[in-house]
Amino acid sequence: MEIHLPHLRDLALSDSGFVFDPMTGHSFTVNSTGLCVLQGLKEGKSPEAIVQGLTEGFEIEPGEDALRDVQDFIMQLRECGLVR
Repeated sequence: MEIHLPHLRDLALSDSGFVFDPMTGHSFTVNSTGLCVLQGLKEGKSPEAIVQGLTEGFEIEPGEDALRDVQDFIMQLRECGLVR
């Protein structure tokens, strides 16, 4: 899954999960795992590397389900126009 992030890199993320998009003025919130996914993407990590970080920091079992959840979240970001 190739991810292009030019818009995502501009997002402002707070530790509480508040996300602000300065390009559109929209804001939204994500839970702690969503925040980790966004931070990982902004750092250029692959979905697989993000899953590894999630399994180390949360009570998440590694495997296909975790990877699918991260990929589903990325698809939601695509639908919002935050990644291509």
